[in-house]
Amino acid sequence: MSKKKNAIVHSVKHSETDYAKGLRYLRRRFPEFKTLSDNFKPEFNLKTKRSLYESLIRAVANQQLHMKAAATITSRFIALYPGKKFPTPEQVLNTSDEVLRGCGFSSNKVKAIKEIALKTVEGVVPSKKETAKLSNEELIARLVPLRGIGQWTVEMVLLFQLGRLDIWPVDDFGIRRGYQIWKGLKTMPTAKELKHEGDPYAPYQSILSLHLWQLSNTTKSV
Repeated sequence: MSKKKNAIVHSVKHSETDYAKGLRYLRRRFPEFKTLSDNFKPEFNLKTKRSLYESLIRAVANQQLHMKAAATITSRFIALYPGKKFPTPEQVLNTSDEVLRGCGFSSNKVKAIKEIALKTVEGVVPSKKETAKLSNEELIARLVPLRGIGQWTVEMVLLFQLGRLDIWPVDDFGIRRGYQIWKGLKTMPTAKELKHEGDPYAPYQSILSLHLWQLSNTTKSV
């Protein structure tokens, strides 16, 4: 991801066995990737499993904010609903815009959060059970039209919350910069130029992505 960190630590749904299997496959098939993975080892926290509804609201809450500020606002939001680890869509819809803005959300974020809640009630945002049956492409097509949700946001949720192992987010600055460093390119590739470069690494493009993020985050200059 584009934020600077020494290591990438996120919550993902897939098991360590799935990740290890994919890592072994890429290391065996691609010598250049083997060298990359020898030097950069992304870290993982595999414990948290959130619904798509909750993940999308948290993603909106985090947009354009530092992590500490986003965490504070999200905590205030959850505190509006005592006894709940996270509010239901119906509870969010029954909360006034003024109260939500009081948590620190902008007017645009309030509209986005309420649309996510509404579309969850309507079935557009799928349940955990239904989500497991849908492909990455199907989920992207269904979720990108939602207010405040672009393809990059959906891809981050798919990778870091649902643990999908075949995500190649070419719109991300860190991915493009990491690829430039990895390949020794003079200029950073565009999203269009990078679009199909991940194809050979399917069905484990997420594993390559994680390594490129860490390469980018730990390399000060190209």
